[in-house]
Amino acid sequence: MAKKQCQSCGMPLKENADGWGTNRDNNKSDIFCIMCYQDGYFTKPEIDTAEKMQVFVFDILRTKHIPKFLAKIMIKDIPKLGRWS
Repeated sequence: MAKKQCQSCGMPLKENADGWGTNRDNNKSDIFCIMCYQDGYFTKPEIDTAEKMQVFVFDILRTKHIPKFLAKIMIKDIPKLGRWS
């Protein structure tokens, strides 16, 4: 079974766990996490390109003390995610 990840930021999504975004009807989104998508809207509308999302995620990873080289690896595939492709 393929690992699910948010199609906006790349965060892993696990079955039976909190962290899934919600649609306008309050049902769980199948493709976005709660940090990116709530009530049918993107939580940060100013992030409107894959490049801006890469910067945003990189900064979050660095605040969690992820080394720069690893953070760069973790964000490299964001442009290939569903929201951006």
